[in-house]
Amino acid sequence: MKNMLTIISNALCRITGKNAGVQTVSELLIDLSEYVNITSPAVPSMATTQRQPPKPPPVSTRASDTGLVRGQGTGLDSPGARIVVSSRSFADFTPQATFDIKKCEVHRLEEGPPVTAELTREQGLQYYRTMQTVRRMELKADQLYKQKIIRGFCHLYDGQEACAMGIEAAINSTDHLITAYRAHGYTYTRGVSVKHILAELTGRKGGVAKGKGGSMHMYAPQFYGGNGIVGAQVPLGAGIALACQYKGNNQVCVSLYGDGAANQGQIFESFNMAALWKLPCIFICENNKYGMGTSVERASASTDYYRRGDYIPGLRVDGMDVLCVREATKFAADHCRAGKGPILMELQTYRYHGHSMSDPGVSYRTRDEIQEVRTKSDPIAMLKDRMLSNNMAAAEEFKEIDVAIRKEIEEAAQFATLDPEPPLDELCNHIFHNEPPLEVRGTNPWSKLKSIS
Repeated sequence: MKNMLTIISNALCRITGKNAGVQTVSELLIDLSEYVNITSPAVPSMATTQRQPPKPPPVSTRASDTGLVRGQGTGLDSPGARIVVSSRSFADFTPQATFDIKKCEVHRLEEGPPVTAELTREQGLQYYRTMQTVRRMELKADQLYKQKIIRGFCHLYDGQEACAMGIEAAINSTDHLITAYRAHGYTYTRGVSVKHILAELTGRKGGVAKGKGGSMHMYAPQFYGGNGIVGAQVPLGAGIALACQYKGNNQVCVSLYGDGAANQGQIFESFNMAALWKLPCIFICENNKYGMGTSVERASASTDYYRRGDYIPGLRVDGMDVLCVREATKFAADHCRAGKGPILMELQTYRYHGHSMSDPGVSYRTRDEIQEVRTKSDPIAMLKDRMLSNNMAAAEEFKEIDVAIRKEIEEAAQFATLDPEPPLDELCNHIFHNEPPLEVRGTNPWSKLKSIS
């Protein structure tokens, strides 16, 4: 083998004028790729080892009439062979496919969302990247909390990524969203970077709320938090929807709450006012099966949360499928924009962590239960498998995305650890919006602190 490499290296040196030297097979292929098209058909001796991409299962595609160009592989398990596989062009992949999705249960509706969903290759990769970023961000938050770099309350969102991504894919950036304290995922989908989210969790000056909000109080344009009081965001969401109606801007407000908040009286008061005034509000219950450490069956006489609006139409949706959530939210948004009033959605989802970082999450449910959900219903794995089985992406692409995300998360964590905490003289700043500086009484009647908006 070494003699063969020497002969090839010398030949390459004569052809290119470069001092190639003895190299590995993969290094030689990289050098030769500048002069030879390595994606051309293999020589006859290798023809029997060629691999074709797996044949997609029967789905309807818009690209079926044009045909697909198949990538030429060698079947060798060497690094050089992997170069050939990863060099496939966009034309090698199915650009768009239609998938069957779970039918939504409906309440007070003649028809519900469609039972099929179209997905383009670009959308699929975007959804995967977003959900995987949220997953990795939450796992990093778990690590930082256990290292005592993050303190206080911290409620993680891993497992529920399809809810946030599906909702964002269905509404406009100008629409409004408000949620409870499990808010990191929505903070990211609303446009805040991982760097500023993690810095907020660690209480640093570079955080999205300048280190003063922490896990439960993060904000962005058209995103109103992150609220620590159970259920309090629901009437606030109804108020935002009232503002949309008053302004006549054809915008909607998504007001989210958990199954643990579903029995709050203020939620039903909000339902009543929204129905009376036909507010463009989508009330969404993220039912992750457990309110703190209590299962829904033990906490609610009726677990049909999508029917709890009574006179308000409702949908029960598979919250682990990003396409299901997207199509149901589109349906709900169209309902609101048509002037039909509010609509209620129940997203059946699951959280992998406990209620908060102070909850191990295994005293009221088994580890086997969590693992079963991870194995059978993980939203990220479901999307990835769909795309791979229908030739919409290559496994190498997902690996590259994962590597880039891990790098982004590590850099954000480093910033969140090294960034300074806000100085004490900024403690009372930003109490009011667009107000002149004022004095705030401190720890005793004689100490005064300046507040600047």
